[in-house]
Amino acid sequence: MDVCLDGSIDGYAGRIEVLEGRSGRRLRSEAERARIAAESMVPGAKVADVARRHAATRWQVYDWRRKLLSGALVLPSEIAGEPMFAALVVEAKPARPALGPKRHGGAARSSRIEMVVEGVTVHVPPDIDEAHLTRMIRAIRAASR
Repeated sequence: MDVCLDGSIDGYAGRIEVLEGRSGRRLRSEAERARIAAESMVPGAKVADVARRHAATRWQVYDWRRKLLSGALVLPSEIAGEPMFAALVVEAKPARPALGPKRHGGAARSSRIEMVVEGVTVHVPPDIDEAHLTRMIRAIRAASR
């Protein structure tokens, strides 16, 4: 193959070697990049560990995370369809001192659930109807807008 690289036709210009095959770059689908980014966002996960596990660089994972948060990458439906739960925080209430003898024939007070919705604290009994609770939450959200 006679190739002139510098415009000179006086002599031998050199040898060009064409390498075919894998270039060392890994081509990942959008779904795979989104899955890796989501894995790195799990509480307690380290980006460097996730990147090493998937043979990627930290910078790639950070870029995929940014794209996932901005909506440029979308999680596959089989992953996005899984239920996501909020963290449950249980705070112990300070013990109340005894106020004297029991009233109302010693009946025990029923426990209540305390919820904060849009800055409004709601106390509900644990056996509340789900539909009624849903209506209450929707009403609070609508009133706070």
